Amino acid sequence: MLIDTHSHLNFSDYNEDRDELIKKCLAEDLWIINIGTDYKSSKKAIEISEKYSQGIFASVGMHPENIGKEIFDYEEYKTLTNSKKVLAIGEIGLDYWNHSKTKKGQDEFKEKQKELLIKQIELAKELELPVIFHCRLAHNDLLKILGTKENSNLKGVVHCFTGNWEEAKKYLNRGFYLGFTGIVFKFDLDEVIKNTPLNRILIETDCPFLSPLSDVKRNEPLFVKYIGEKIAKIKNITFEEIAKQTTKNAKKLFNI
Repeated sequence: MLIDTHSHLNFSDYNEDRDELIKKCLAEDLWIINIGTDYKSSKKAIEISEKYSQGIFASVGMHPENIGKEIFDYEEYKTLTNSKKVLAIGEIGLDYWNHSKTKKGQDEFKEKQKELLIKQIELAKELELPVIFHCRLAHNDLLKILGTKENSNLKGVVHCFTGNWEEAKKYLNRGFYLGFTGIVFKFDLDEVIKNTPLNRILIETDCPFLSPLSDVKRNEPLFVKYIGEKIAKIKNITFEEIAKQTTKNAKKLFNI
């Protein structure tokens, strides 16, 4: 059994064959958590999950890149979590890959992201749900927010981790999991993967993005096995060990 802990089958890339793909995944004993990035995609993730009795789940959240495209409504997102299929708040976080040409514009965008992140962390704490964090070029600021006393009991995963070992240690010391995607085939994350305890690793596709197969553009949940195999090779253990422990980790974090 495997669990793809970060999928976006709620995106339009799968409108033509979504049900077929999900049935194929379930037949292969692969479970999926579909991740929201705004209100519409969060709602869609829930609608998809509720069509299946088991194996398909959802998270709700507003991605930092959607600032300016949507106004975060705390109560509306809270209402979405009434579904028993919602396992987490996410994908939320900080993304400093900003295209503003001025320092003032960049700084304003960063502050807005921090404000949004803190609001959604409050929602997670109120609902006692784990958090799925997105972080690009912003580990210092994210770690500062997570390091405060009021966030000391927060649980979650740093999705698509691409930081260095020093950054990884700080998240691990705070009790967080690290999620690895097909980007392990593009970035050198061997040191991080070797040193991260197996019981703190999650595997995820982030599909339709980051395909581990160079000749296949659209990523799919079933490709999560290639990520598991890559991590097994780096850690010099069997794929079966990876499958067993990462599934156990996902069930523990997301209370499945």
